[in-house]
Amino acid sequence: MVDLMAGVAVLDYERALAWYEKLFGSPPTFVVSETEALWEVTEYGAVFIERRPERATGHAMHVLFVGDLDERVAAISERGIEPADQEVYANGVRKMLYRDPEGNEIGIGGRPA
Repeated sequence: MVDLMAGVAVLDYERALAWYEKLFGSPPTFVVSETEALWEVTEYGAVFIERRPERATGHAMHVLFVGDLDERVAAISERGIEPADQEVYANGVRKMLYRDPEGNEIGIGGRPA
């Protein structure tokens, strides 16, 4: 078994926390500390944010591949976040790109429509 935890270093923890709560549609699964929070996004996968000014450059790039892309995108839009961009690959796979307030990229991909 392998667990994957994808981390995003941020400068403004409170602002990032509010944005990721909207993106994932819930409060964090675990609040690790006053400056770190984690969302379980799969049985063996999580995304966490952590206030780490020395590493926060806005260059994180993570992708979640889901079976219900259209439903998730609609739900995220209802919570006030729109994709910054989208990509469609030659095989029809789609990816919606979201950028947090610091420029970190969270892609949500899915099979062809």
